[in-house]
Amino acid sequence: MSKSLQAIRGMNDILPEQTPLWRYFEGTVARLLDNYGYRQIRMPIVEFTELFKRSIGEVTDIVEKEMYTFDDRNGDSLTLRPEGTAACVRAVLEHGITGGGQVQKLWYVGPMFRHERPQKGRYRQFHQIGLEVFNLEGPDIDAELIVMTWRLWGELGLRDAVKLELNSLGTSESRGRYREALVEFLSAHVDKLDEDSQRRMKTNPLRVLDTKNPETQAILVDAPKMADYLDDESRAHFEGLKARLDAVGIPYVINPKLVRGLDYYSKTVFEWVTDKLGAQGTVCAGGRYDGLVEQMGGKPTPGVGFAMGIERLVLMLEALDKVPEELSRQVDIYLCAFGEAAELAALSLSERVRDQLPNLRLQVNAGAGSFKSQFKKADKSGALYALILGDDELAQQVVGFKPLRGQGEQQSIAWDALAAHLATCVVQG
Repeated sequence: MSKSLQAIRGMNDILPEQTPLWRYFEGTVARLLDNYGYRQIRMPIVEFTELFKRSIGEVTDIVEKEMYTFDDRNGDSLTLRPEGTAACVRAVLEHGITGGGQVQKLWYVGPMFRHERPQKGRYRQFHQIGLEVFNLEGPDIDAELIVMTWRLWGELGLRDAVKLELNSLGTSESRGRYREALVEFLSAHVDKLDEDSQRRMKTNPLRVLDTKNPETQAILVDAPKMADYLDDESRAHFEGLKARLDAVGIPYVINPKLVRGLDYYSKTVFEWVTDKLGAQGTVCAGGRYDGLVEQMGGKPTPGVGFAMGIERLVLMLEALDKVPEELSRQVDIYLCAFGEAAELAALSLSERVRDQLPNLRLQVNAGAGSFKSQFKKADKSGALYALILGDDELAQQVVGFKPLRGQGEQQSIAWDALAAHLATCVVQG
């Protein structure tokens, strides 16, 4: 196949064998957010480039190196969204849904795009579930976001595989004072910094704290600490958050080098990290961005949110063998019909069963080959049971009921009793 007919590097197909796990994960998150009172919002994947320059910051790696940006036929500069927060803020401002101090608890799901070097868990088209809350400024809502993710890890069986890291970046004023102290410190060691950190020192010095270079990390041991520059309001907010996490019993560590890669964060920042995915250790991250709405032209509006990477969490579920067993089968029941009259009866019978058991996964393979070939397909589907409908069964108005997994003899079930029998064997386990 020619290269032009293949998927773009770092932009992957999600095949039918993979989608059940994706749907399970997305469905689990959606139910959890519904239960906490969050509502879904759907934004376009293309926005004006200026949106991300204003929100993320022009001297960030994302804007400088990673965005997919192009001019459309009208000459407008457009960008495939690299993250969801800026787009969500644009949407709430455009439609006025945070006006008058209205509290909004929103979530979204979909693809994001960054031109990075593809590797396991890091792709050029990747998928996130994001959550944004507006007009709540206390530590209670920060805690709620973290508590929700903690509950999610419990439902997915991942609690033992993740660790919560916390930090506070303070207000823009306190962060500015800290930035000055950090630059002064880094300037005294500039000849020992790696090349990337030297560049960041001039454009976005807090990102130097996030370096993976071991020599630079050794220098940073003696660097000023953000905690020493926090204003009283930010310090009280952070203490309130920790008190709430302690009350719920969620373990965490304070990481003074946690800064996140986007300019709009203030006060709380957090990451859920794991050592189960190699270099790509962050699976969920977020924090406060109280100044972002005003920065984008709105009235002062507190904001906080997070995003989680679906690819990475799906990889974790697979790596830790936390994939529910039922996801391995395509259907619950596989109906094999032989002969034209049986095929017609199978169509009618299967629809009657679906009327009574709408959640049952029933596949009909009428006229799909010999008895032997149909049973091979039934077994390959992962179905728990096969139903058999041929001329003999048709004459007696019964179906053969044959277990495909575990023990059990084949038996005949009357058509009128079939739905009740399946409800007992499959739906109720």
